[in-house]
Amino acid sequence: MRKLYLLGIVLVCLTVFIQTAMVANAQQEAPAYAKWGQMAIKEVKAKYPSAKIIDYLHEGKEVHGASTIEKFKLWLKQPDKEFGVYVRISYQSATQKVEKIELQESTS
Repeated sequence: MRKLYLLGIVLVCLTVFIQTAMVANAQQEAPAYAKWGQMAIKEVKAKYPSAKIIDYLHEGKEVHGASTIEKFKLWLKQPDKEFGVYVRISYQSATQKVEKIELQESTS
């Protein structure tokens, strides 16, 4: 009976340890593109104030010499239609000064 009691305590401790490790891994830092994603959302909301953003995708980045382009696709919903908006944010890699923001609508 005593062995069964000890086995129960060990199992509970293992479960707590595993749960704690999983929670610690889930609390990661924000991705490097988070700042640019917030900017993309802000720009889209400004251009389409009545639309609801229902999806968001970071498509990656391109580095061209001293400039970087962060690429996003946001999916919007208005009462009469759904559509995508591609957002391209170009900035100086060293200073992170924004050079240009481009928005382009898409139906797919």
